[in-house]
Amino acid sequence: MTAVDERPAPPAEAPRRRPNRMLALLRNSWRQLTSMRTALVLLFLLAVAAIPGSVLPQRGVNPEDVRDYFTAHPDLAPVLDRIGAFEAFGSVWFSAIYLLLFTSLIGCITPRLRDHVRALRSKPPAAPKRLDRLPQHAVLPAPEGGAAAIAAALRRRRWRVVVRGDEVSAEKGYLKETGNLLFHSSLVLVLVGVALGSWYGWSGNKLLVAGADNAFCNTRQQYAESKLGPRVDSADLPGFCIQLDDFHARFLESGQPEFFDAEVTVDEADGERRRANFSVNSPLRLDGANVYLLGHGYAPVIRYTDRFGKSQTSNFPFLTTGDVGLTSEGLAAFPDINVDPATGERGENLQMAFSGLYLPTAPAAAPFARSEYPTERNPALNLVAYRGNLGMDAGIPGSVYELDQRQVRAGKVKEVGTKLLRKGETWKLDDSTTVEFLGTVPYITLSVRYDPGSTLLLVSSAVLLVGLMGSLFGRRRRVFFRVLPAGAADPTSGSPTSGSSLVEAGGLPRTDHPGFADEFAQLVAAIGGDGRSDEEAGVDRDGGDRAGAREGAE
Repeated sequence: MTAVDERPAPPAEAPRRRPNRMLALLRNSWRQLTSMRTALVLLFLLAVAAIPGSVLPQRGVNPEDVRDYFTAHPDLAPVLDRIGAFEAFGSVWFSAIYLLLFTSLIGCITPRLRDHVRALRSKPPAAPKRLDRLPQHAVLPAPEGGAAAIAAALRRRRWRVVVRGDEVSAEKGYLKETGNLLFHSSLVLVLVGVALGSWYGWSGNKLLVAGADNAFCNTRQQYAESKLGPRVDSADLPGFCIQLDDFHARFLESGQPEFFDAEVTVDEADGERRRANFSVNSPLRLDGANVYLLGHGYAPVIRYTDRFGKSQTSNFPFLTTGDVGLTSEGLAAFPDINVDPATGERGENLQMAFSGLYLPTAPAAAPFARSEYPTERNPALNLVAYRGNLGMDAGIPGSVYELDQRQVRAGKVKEVGTKLLRKGETWKLDDSTTVEFLGTVPYITLSVRYDPGSTLLLVSSAVLLVGLMGSLFGRRRRVFFRVLPAGAADPTSGSPTSGSSLVEAGGLPRTDHPGFADEFAQLVAAIGGDGRSDEEAGVDRDGGDRAGAREGAE
């Protein structure tokens, strides 16, 4: 008869749960993204991605230069345009790097900040059992008061101290990690400030000639160049008008500028009208915008009288060529002249233009090609007259500072003469028309800007530098003191003491700190006076002992 096994069957093993591969992939990807190495790589990529925006013309800043680039590079420009090189700072790839860097920094800072706060709130660790195995070690006479006196001396030197019976533990150097966190947190705020300025900021450049007839109001159409953020509409621009009343400039004898001051009349949006002065280093601050003075120049006032005796007077700003003497060149165009009073018809081929070179201080003798000083000591205007169809009615955009050379090459505009005019002189042309140089009025070049992230950028940049200094110069270190009872064995020699109490001290730098040995020696001298270091006691300890001491002290 077969025996029946009545033992209970072993319990069935629970099925193992398969790890979610997608969850593991996301977790590992997040760890890689929030590592400091990835943040540094993304910061480098952001700098590289900004190169096209600095080298190539940008459509939002200067569309004319972009159009000229297409003309000069017909094969390369379309390829660059497809990848967003002419709108680099608003492209998909630049925004992706920007957002990844932002996310990486936040993910990196958050756990470190939590750990740092926990470390600040925790007490210094207990002293290790073998202080003689620490990198720094000394034995000194016990001060009067024992552990309490040692703790008081350490607190006076701004150590974080905890007393455990006859043992004193102290720690210092949290400034390093605090500086690290300040640096990276400020870097995040810098990115936020740049984003605010890019999204909600705007800017425009304007050349403003003196006089009530030349006042401008803050509309996009009146700017020579303008750029609005993606979140800004033309209707969002603050309403104000500016009129240049006068301009004062002072120069050194070398021609270098010493002082600029612009007097303006400002009409605010609320109807308030006020006078104001501003200079290069002191911008005009308005509600919702800052007006910066970039430079100045001269606008010659020219009167032209056509063949029917009708005169037109206007001022034409001439752009400076960049030399110290403010030599300027420009164009004075008169397209609406020579209108027959009997028929009302205008001769399109009788339009006049004068390409000129203005010298605030002309030389005493020819050649009259360069001004000797930036103020008007001997003003002269060198004009070249052109007659014909200037091409201004064709609807093709062109520069108001130079003649359309396409009309000249096509033979539609022809040169009719040249003349150097002093202030008040008149030039009579071959068709009995006259040109008179009446003088000049000043003009200034302005940059009107609004950047809502500028204050945040300034504060975060300052905090960033402070954090960087703390990160570079802060050093984390710990020291321990143990009061030995009278008659206890000397830890350095093993022999019993003569009856007086001793203090055994040990120190451990948490980071590389070449000056920690001197700091420890000064601390021991301040507490015990005649403390003995390991070298003075003849203790021989190799590097292996020190490595083990670091592990034991942790």
